[in-house]
Amino acid sequence: MRGENIALRDFSLTVEQGERVVILGPNGCGKSTLIKTITRDCYPLFDPKASVKILGRSDWDVVQLRSALGIVSNDLQALCTREITGYDIVLSGFFSSIGIWPNHHVEDYMRTKTAEVLELLESSHLAEKPVEEMSSGEARRMLIGRALVHGPQTLLLDEPSTSLDLHAQNDLRQAMRKLAAAGLGIILVTHHLGDIIPEIDRVIFLKCGQVLADGPKRELVTAEKLEGLFGVGVELVERDGFYHCW
Repeated sequence: MRGENIALRDFSLTVEQGERVVILGPNGCGKSTLIKTITRDCYPLFDPKASVKILGRSDWDVVQLRSALGIVSNDLQALCTREITGYDIVLSGFFSSIGIWPNHHVEDYMRTKTAEVLELLESSHLAEKPVEEMSSGEARRMLIGRALVHGPQTLLLDEPSTSLDLHAQNDLRQAMRKLAAAGLGIILVTHHLGDIIPEIDRVIFLKCGQVLADGPKRELVTAEKLEGLFGVGVELVERDGFYHCW
């Protein structure tokens, strides 16, 4: 439940470690609630028949869990409003925080890894720039760096291209492709078809808090099936492994 609303109902889904999956659905279908359930920001109502296992375990210390996952979301970006540098945003991934605080003990290997991640994302020039002076696309790259710095097993991306212009969207998608090529598991939540990079193999449709369809990308990403999901006429074009619709 989210307030008085049922967000996920009779929900059953398994995603294997290392899979690259996109979860598609209209606004309000339960996509973000699913991500928050994985990260333990939300918990399902008690039911003796229900179970939630993340990375093979049903019981987690939340801090330990979040160190095993790389999370990028608009909620996190909304917290990056202070004079925190790009370097400190990435470095703070080791502590599941936003920025570095007096109680954090930063070790040399953390500094080295932070520099490596910034270079991987072609963002070393943003290291000393305060996040409040960055564009939305630059700040999103810092959050991706924060998600990657501790070597997560899976990257969770919740509506990653929201508020990004075309150039920033392209940068984001190229970064996602580089990470997928490196073997990182990806769970991408979106309603923008352009976010579906060619390396994503599996598509899950959510509607009204339930799994409407689950299968290979080639079978589900069609104009007819997207019309059924979103309830609107769709024209669809595929080019170089990317989908475009209007």
